[in-house]
Amino acid sequence: MKKHNFSAGPSILPQEVIQKAADAVLNFNNSNLSLIEVSHRSKDFVAVMENACSLVKELLNLPEGYSVLFLQGGASLEFLMTPYNLLKVGGKAGYLDTGAWSSAAIKEAKKLGTVEILASSKEQGYNNIPKNYTIPTGLDYIHTTSNNTIFGTQIKDFPKSDSLLVCDMSSDIFSRVLDFSQFDLIYAGAQKNMGPAGTTLVVVKDEILGKTGRDIPSMLDYQVHIAKESMFNTPSVFAVYTSMLTLEWLKNLGGVAAIEKINNAKAALLYAEIDRNPHFKGFAAKEDRSTMNVTFNLTDEATAPIFDKIWNAAGISALKGHRSVGGYRASIYNAMPIESVQVLVDAMQQFEKEIS
Repeated sequence: MKKHNFSAGPSILPQEVIQKAADAVLNFNNSNLSLIEVSHRSKDFVAVMENACSLVKELLNLPEGYSVLFLQGGASLEFLMTPYNLLKVGGKAGYLDTGAWSSAAIKEAKKLGTVEILASSKEQGYNNIPKNYTIPTGLDYIHTTSNNTIFGTQIKDFPKSDSLLVCDMSSDIFSRVLDFSQFDLIYAGAQKNMGPAGTTLVVVKDEILGKTGRDIPSMLDYQVHIAKESMFNTPSVFAVYTSMLTLEWLKNLGGVAAIEKINNAKAALLYAEIDRNPHFKGFAAKEDRSTMNVTFNLTDEATAPIFDKIWNAAGISALKGHRSVGGYRASIYNAMPIESVQVLVDAMQQFEKEIS
């Protein structure tokens, strides 16, 4: 039976990408060597890194003046690298608190300086994106999380100010058209929408670096990594290569604008069923609903065993909500075909018939 993988991460990848990556593990570039045993400084892999970085700039339509890095440590390390590189000694940063990961980022930043919470939806269970908040002057940067995987919310309009704008885009990078030049720093763990776990994409405007007055440890210094072209230490060769393949797949599909139309259609199909079916209710506020992570609950939790049996029988995998909130979560990242979303909708409709 075909599996329909709704995992929040590590997540589904295009089948053609998985096949090419598997082939490279056996024989990379007809070298009779495995991808995972070649030197990261070999001509073949340096070309992979250069191509991956070039594709990022192209797909995000970035102007000159940005550097692209593939690092390690996940977004969790970027929670610390961001203040190390942008928060001035004695300065202050502003954070928008929209979920578990923004809360974790706030915790790390507080270790290096003053953090002001611009707004928070914590008291509402993070079911919405705060709006109409005041942005004070004098902030070194503003940190946002574009999409909240656990709660299924997504920022539609980003704050505008004279401060630098930082965004953790781990779970919706390359999924929708934005003016990416409005951001001074973007970071994203690969394992949700771009590749396997093991590498982290960083896009940073060169001119903002080197101004904090800090003595930054080498491994945490963006300028060190830029100077070494993501090769200051051995990169995650397999993860970078597979991310490159995914970016090539996306480009061949028509780029970010093309995948956005597909993503919107998938989300509309699933949200329409949630709103129509009296046995389900959406978790996130409608105006803030994510197109990547659809969170919902049963109106009667006692019927969960029936629904669980139906979707498991349909070949659906990883539909349970995050352990901290429960319910259900369908992660419909770029590689998720709309046919799999329809299978879930069919399961929801079958459930309606069985208990009505």
